[in-house]
Amino acid sequence: MRVVDPAGEQAGTVTAVQEAGTDVRPDTIAGIAEHLMATGYIRVDGTGFLSNDAYAAGNQISGVSGDTVELAVVREELHRAAS
Repeated sequence: MRVVDPAGEQAGTVTAVQEAGTDVRPDTIAGIAEHLMATGYIRVDGTGFLSNDAYAAGNQISGVSGDTVELAVVREELHRAAS
């Protein structure tokens, strides 16, 4: 699925989905990882500015339409993956 920010700019594609309360720890710093696990998250294979993968918390996603995930935040506000 593709991921777009509120302006419709491509942020990347979804590579993983975890529901709220997951035990799957994302590859990011402590504190943020726990927040993502609590709210649920998607891992985004980034393009452009997000040449690294990033995570969108459940509360950073405004909706899903067809094969597109719509973010509630600009792509620069996503949580960067550690690797």
